[in-house]
Amino acid sequence: MRASVDAHRDGLVALSHAIHADPELGGEEFRAVARVKEVLQDAGFSFDLPQPEQPTAFAATFGTGEFVVAVCVEYDALPEIGHGCGHNVNAASAVGTALALQPLAGRLGLTVLVLGTPAEESWGGKVDLLDAGFFDGAAIAMMAHAAGEDNVGASSLALGCWDLTFHGRGAHAAAAPSEGVNALDAIVIAQTATALARQQLPSDVIMSSIVVDGGTAPNVIPARATARVELRAPRKEQLDALWERVQRCYEAGALATGCTLTIEPVGHPFADLRQDAALCRAYADALAGIGRTVRLDGPAVGSTDMGDVSHRVPSIHPMIGYDVAGAVHHTADFAAAGAAPGADAAILDAAYGLAAAAAAVASDPAERARLLAEVAAR
Repeated sequence: MRASVDAHRDGLVALSHAIHADPELGGEEFRAVARVKEVLQDAGFSFDLPQPEQPTAFAATFGTGEFVVAVCVEYDALPEIGHGCGHNVNAASAVGTALALQPLAGRLGLTVLVLGTPAEESWGGKVDLLDAGFFDGAAIAMMAHAAGEDNVGASSLALGCWDLTFHGRGAHAAAAPSEGVNALDAIVIAQTATALARQQLPSDVIMSSIVVDGGTAPNVIPARATARVELRAPRKEQLDALWERVQRCYEAGALATGCTLTIEPVGHPFADLRQDAALCRAYADALAGIGRTVRLDGPAVGSTDMGDVSHRVPSIHPMIGYDVAGAVHHTADFAAAGAAPGADAAILDAAYGLAAAAAAVASDPAERARLLAEVAAR
């Protein structure tokens, strides 16, 4: 299997470098998608199945086996920074995984399902594909993520983001202040209430907020003001409880000022990531065989729409490490490391590890039966 990955080395590295040099934001990844699809089409993958509605999502298959391996391809970049989260590495390693599984499809009874999943950094394209049924028949789902170290099995934080808009009544702040209903005051009250609530909250939940619209001029009482609130928690259930509490703080702002409140979600909420233990062990064992030491734990950091997939389909989402010179995700330095030789090597290693993990569970009678039973019960 490693030889199969290595045979595609030049093409995978070229794909990674092309996506890295030409970053596109979520929902706009047309050139990245074209590059990925070209590689898959040239390798014999079929696109003759219903396609997602999103213009930068796609679905491709190889094989007709009952054991469906869903391989997720990410390719969106960050504003200004470019590929500061290494999604060029993610994309190329996912394509490499699919190509490595291709020769095994007949012998192991696989269908290799490659899903192009846009906008992980914003609204979360995997949730759209999940809701549209593209993961329904999958026995497992997988991808690897660029990082500064190797680990597998760690969780991610559940995430939700909302715009909360207060609607008041404008007035001249000097000539007729008593005629106004100050929408910005409502935000101040709400943010004060959430700040005071922190003392009674678990230490592992995160609340962040900004004012995205606070009025137009100091001599005009704002008739409208909007805060954007982002919440994270170790588990989706905790996120839901935290959101209920934050909503009450904003309702208090509306009550105190006489404003009305409207709430709009920003993108999809993300569930926490739950990785399948058998897949994680198989991945770690495969990479140990080529000299990598993979941690089987780690703190929950960041958030991903792969979390939602993992709540419905047994999943693996390891971090594949390479030298980032101490840089952290979402920085220009991390972006620069994504086209260096270390990142190129990580693409091949991640592809091998994921393909080996898929092959291990598909060829193990007990694991195969377990995973196919989950599909049947879904």
